[in-house]
Amino acid sequence: MHTKEEKIAAFGELLDIMDRLREDCPWNAAQTMESIRPMTEEEVYELSDAILKGDRDSTAKEIGDLLYHMVFYARIAEESGDFDIADCLRKICDKMIFRHPHVFGDKAGQPTSAKEIADTWELVKAKEKGGNKTVLGGIPDSMPAILKALSMQEKARGCGFDWEEPAQVLDKVREEMREVEDAVAGAGRNHMEEEFGDLLFAVINAARLHGIDPEAALNLACSKFRRRFNYLESKTLKAGRKLTDMTLAEMDEIWDEAKAQGL
Repeated sequence: MHTKEEKIAAFGELLDIMDRLREDCPWNAAQTMESIRPMTEEEVYELSDAILKGDRDSTAKEIGDLLYHMVFYARIAEESGDFDIADCLRKICDKMIFRHPHVFGDKAGQPTSAKEIADTWELVKAKEKGGNKTVLGGIPDSMPAILKALSMQEKARGCGFDWEEPAQVLDKVREEMREVEDAVAGAGRNHMEEEFGDLLFAVINAARLHGIDPEAALNLACSKFRRRFNYLESKTLKAGRKLTDMTLAEMDEIWDEAKAQGL
């Protein structure tokens, strides 16, 4: 591992590279915050993939890519006189110091469990100067729905608004499932959409309360579906047929083969 001085030097080199690119590279010089934002979103997903796969080399690479984007945004802002990278670093340092009184404040050194910290996290944030004025105010509307639901539930939990027992939310899931069935049987599209949304929200809540990351769980389900469908498609093509020419029963038989093989 590198020393603190080596880490600072590496970060300084990245700042120097960014300065050079903004001055000498036409493509980099033409970029704006708006133009690189979609690329940043892609980099976040690439980092997430690397973490889920347990690929440490790729994780290091993707972290570097994201750091590059953060420096890019700060350099653009510096050129317009809004702020620079030091302002960004100062803000996060001040925020972390304020949010960890058990480490940096008057409670430093006092015994504190991870659960106690998590339980009071949102209350500490609510006291933060210049912070969000409401508990859910910092959740972006553009966040993917599963992550948004999970974030809302976690923030509500931090204020004490949560189920007392994980088993209770399973009753809620069953209740929402019955409401979906009723809506499908006789309601219009808008009501069906609302009830499906309530069911999904409850399922995410249930996963959270049982210590399961719903995003990771759904990704596992997607990967399983991909493996089994690829098997179905491959075997069908090898037989000289097309999926569109097969009956559902024929496809189900091959699907069961894939399951039996552990795919």
